[in-house]
Amino acid sequence: MDARFTERGRLSSAHFVRPDHSEMTIRHVPRGGRVVEVVRPDHTRIVVMGAHRGYVERPIIVRPGYISRTYVLGGRPYVRVYRSYHYRNVVYYRYVPAFYYQPAFYGWAYDPWRAPVVYRWGWMSQPWYGYYGPYFAPAPMYPSAALWLTDYLLAENLRLAYENRQLARENRAAEREAYADEAMPLTSNATITPDIKMAIAEEVKQQLAAERALAGQPASSMPQVSSNEELPPALDPKQRIFIVSTSLDVNVGGEDCALTPGDILVRTGDTLVDGNKVTMSVMSSKAGNCKAGANTAIEVAELQEMQNQFREQIGSGLKALADNQGKGDVPAGPAANPRDVAEGTATPDVGAESQLSAQFQEAEEAESAVQKAAGSE
Repeated sequence: MDARFTERGRLSSAHFVRPDHSEMTIRHVPRGGRVVEVVRPDHTRIVVMGAHRGYVERPIIVRPGYISRTYVLGGRPYVRVYRSYHYRNVVYYRYVPAFYYQPAFYGWAYDPWRAPVVYRWGWMSQPWYGYYGPYFAPAPMYPSAALWLTDYLLAENLRLAYENRQLARENRAAEREAYADEAMPLTSNATITPDIKMAIAEEVKQQLAAERALAGQPASSMPQVSSNEELPPALDPKQRIFIVSTSLDVNVGGEDCALTPGDILVRTGDTLVDGNKVTMSVMSSKAGNCKAGANTAIEVAELQEMQNQFREQIGSGLKALADNQGKGDVPAGPAANPRDVAEGTATPDVGAESQLSAQFQEAEEAESAVQKAAGSE
């Protein structure tokens, strides 16, 4: 067992090697509660972010090089597929969509709409939006799906940030004074500017163009797993802007500061530093997080997870547009006609929620034992 504590004596992280040779890592993240990761000898990985929230990751035996993750959110399981690849002796994972739409639909999403539309979002009265209102406001009108998808992405990540804060309060009720500020509304002048949104929209358009190209290929030509090195999409020279999707502690000028979902980063370097990190700058951040303009370095694996989340959320947003095309505020366009991608489909792990609950309880007990041991020294 190895444990690290903050200056105030609270557990920061702990690592355990258990009798069955599995390993458990507990990490407290800024304003995001506790993340528990368990890796079993059979390469199953369980990541817990609350009693009933997280995912179970397993290799897909009949499809070497692919893994499935069964996510549980609000008691609802769903599965995503990722393809593994290597770059400089590190394994990374790339999201594999379960289906592609017809190329013409991606063109409709890529090109400007015939006329800008005013869209009424359903989340305007939800608590997360009231909390982050000073930081984020939807566009008054949308000239294209790319800008609509940009606000969709930002809203999804800010909702996640708000839920993480609530989980932090629940998981750390005994130390409520450390989170006393979380019930207070944000008063900072920090905001996501229209220029930042347009920069993100350009990244969205690049992804739409890539998806359209892949959608036009026959299924047999879809990328396969290779033993050759492959540049992570997060290091693609055209991929510069990242929306934070997981709470992180980063070092700025020798001091730690927090990044939480919905903060926006720009990649400033193209070469790896300090092992497998790349230099980044904060474009926009919420009150209490790393300041805009701060420079730091982040692990490529973390950036790749952000890029995967970016692709997944674009997929979810496109589905929402396809389902509501020609209805209400969404203009009509070409039929979406989704085509299944065999490589991106998997069966959900039916026991995912019970496994998350069990690991959550084991982490509670392990953390209590660590605190007790530390107090007795």
